[in-house]
Amino acid sequence: MNTSTLAVALLAMFAVGGVVYALLYPTLSGQKRAEKRRKEFAGPSTVRGIDREAQARQKRGQVAQSLKELEDRENARNKVPLEQRIAQAGLTWTARKYYAISAGVAAVLGLTLWLASGTWVLGLAGLFIGGFGIPAWFLKRCKIKRLKKFGAEFPNALDVIVRGIKAGLPVNDCLRIIANEAVEPVKSEFRMIIEGQALGLPLSEATVKLFERMPCAEANFFGIVIAIQQKTGGNLSETLGNLSRVLRERRKMRDKIQAVSTEAKASAAIIGSLPPIVAFLVWLTTPKYIELLWITNSGKVALVASGLWMLIGILVMRKMINFEI
Repeated sequence: MNTSTLAVALLAMFAVGGVVYALLYPTLSGQKRAEKRRKEFAGPSTVRGIDREAQARQKRGQVAQSLKELEDRENARNKVPLEQRIAQAGLTWTARKYYAISAGVAAVLGLTLWLASGTWVLGLAGLFIGGFGIPAWFLKRCKIKRLKKFGAEFPNALDVIVRGIKAGLPVNDCLRIIANEAVEPVKSEFRMIIEGQALGLPLSEATVKLFERMPCAEANFFGIVIAIQQKTGGNLSETLGNLSRVLRERRKMRDKIQAVSTEAKASAAIIGSLPPIVAFLVWLTTPKYIELLWITNSGKVALVASGLWMLIGILVMRKMINFEI
């Protein structure tokens, strides 16, 4: 065997060995098994990813549905009946008692103005103001004062719930603590939530009814948080803690705006009270000089026009210095 034949044989052996190694390497090295495992793992992970995405879409849909239901309920509450307005004011009146008080105030005010002026026009104006204006203003005033008290105490009630949940207490026990230990009107409102649950209402519906009795942002936020948590789950203590912090920051901002706008309110009060005060002083000193305003026709027209301009100016200044937080 010569050298060339030996070299060809060696090259052939190396070629065959390379081909065999290339064909058998994935099996010998475990590459096929690894690829198989990757494929097996990739299939379920894709399925799990699809499941997680579907769950996320379902959760977002539940949140959107909860918000839509709460918005529909809020829109349906635009027309508030008289009994509910009386309850929001914190009064124990019935509708019949309210109408009786309105009729009495209307009769007294109308008769007083008629006897004092001698004209039936002022008497009718007194009847209208006493029957429809003063009672409605009184209800609104009581409602605003009650809402302010509720807003000042409500963050403390949320803190009680947060601490109770972190300590391991159920939510219902935390609500009972507030219903027994809190300050009015938070105490009575949470007691009504407990009573509603005792009658079979879910917690989400009971908190939604809280907003019906206390139409303020604090109660609305609380109802939305509870409704979403009941449907989608989550860390309730953390959510209510964030809500309490937001409500306290809103109150700080409201107090800061009130302090900053005090000077503007004082200026508006002085500017608005100057014309009637000056007119009264002129009438005390020289009554014949100013009585032309209500004796002559041109004076009456000027008096009415001045009153309208004053009213417009007061409303504009009130709009400029009042801010909604």
